[in-house]
Amino acid sequence: MEETKMTQETPAVPAKKLTKKDITKSMWIYYAGAELSNSYERLQSLVFCASMTPVLKKLYDTDEELSAALKRHLVFFNTEGILGAIIQGIVISMEEQKANGENITDDAITGIKTGLMGPVAGMGDAIIWAAVMPIIFSIFLPFASNGSAFGGIMPLILYPLITILISYYLIHQGYTLGKKSIVSLLHGGRMKNIIFTANVIGLTMMGALSASYVTLSTPLSFSFSGGSTVVVQDVLDMVAPGLLPLAAVFIIYAYLRKKGPHYTKILLSVVVISVITSLLGIF
Repeated sequence: MEETKMTQETPAVPAKKLTKKDITKSMWIYYAGAELSNSYERLQSLVFCASMTPVLKKLYDTDEELSAALKRHLVFFNTEGILGAIIQGIVISMEEQKANGENITDDAITGIKTGLMGPVAGMGDAIIWAAVMPIIFSIFLPFASNGSAFGGIMPLILYPLITILISYYLIHQGYTLGKKSIVSLLHGGRMKNIIFTANVIGLTMMGALSASYVTLSTPLSFSFSGGSTVVVQDVLDMVAPGLLPLAAVFIIYAYLRKKGPHYTKILLSVVVISVITSLLGIF
């Protein structure tokens, strides 16, 4: 009599899969607090960990796994808050793979964050702060200077709208493509061209703003024995119109490069120098 061996198959555990809504929720948390919730010790790690918390709670079932994942994202982290979304998307993808049993170590996740935060910060500063922001403000500054509320309101609407769209696109691209997304950007010549173009546009707009809204002239004149009078401002205008405003901008820029962004000192110095030179009849 043959015994029939009954084999009972263990049902496969369904893979854990994040939705687009889960990823977008993480983006909103990081976007809202990236430049606000900074720890002196770890900078953006607090808000980055907070942005990852909804995702991690969905991926890890036990308290031990969740605790370990949260600790992973409390290590030092700091990058540009808009383009940093691509790092967030990559890390979310890696956490999902790890939760589904793939061989991804804690060090690999931390290493990706650490390795990318510097290059992404450089790209973000060049594109967002040196191009997008100056362009938006240069478009609407003439309206504001003429007393139109439109010029003051529109930058407050357009800047968040544009940067939110950039963050939304990057976090989902980072999640979809994983590590390949940022590697292709960093190693290809396309990103270098984008950064160079953004720098040129940003500097051009800043130059136009400086020429239009920085006003500086001198009333100095010299009379000679022959009865002729030389007006210093006329001579400077013959050399290059707007030479004094340009010089003022470069002096402030040189101070920023050497001493750092001490804006209060700069503003007070400009006020004091303006008052003194005006009383002396120099400017």
